[in-house]
Amino acid sequence: MDLLARREHSVLELRRKLQKRDMWGELVEQALQGLIDDNLLHEGRFAESFVSSRIQKGQGSVRISADLSERGVSQALIEQALAEAECDWFELAAQVRVKRFGQGLPADFPQKAKQLRFLQYRGFTSEEIRFAVGDN
Repeated sequence: MDLLARREHSVLELRRKLQKRDMWGELVEQALQGLIDDNLLHEGRFAESFVSSRIQKGQGSVRISADLSERGVSQALIEQALAEAECDWFELAAQVRVKRFGQGLPADFPQKAKQLRFLQYRGFTSEEIRFAVGDN
């Protein structure tokens, strides 16, 4: 309960944390099922919260999707959470670029390559990146 009081968790995350605390097998599964039954542990709610927090950090849908997948969230829930976020990914990519590199568009190829790599690392699609650097 202490872990869930701080933030939402996926089932896989909570399972790993409980196992690190030397809880194993049936005891962990019973605890997780009890939390799910009491609606204290909910993958959909976790995915929504995660997407919202990562958008606030300026991350793109590709990276968010990969991070959620790594945390054991199903692809269907990931797609649903990203769709419900109602984020303009193109505008977010542009805002992230401006925040990091300033208003001016890249003047030369090395500068442009640096910005492209940065936005790619942040998890934006190639179309969103091209929009952000003015190649639209």
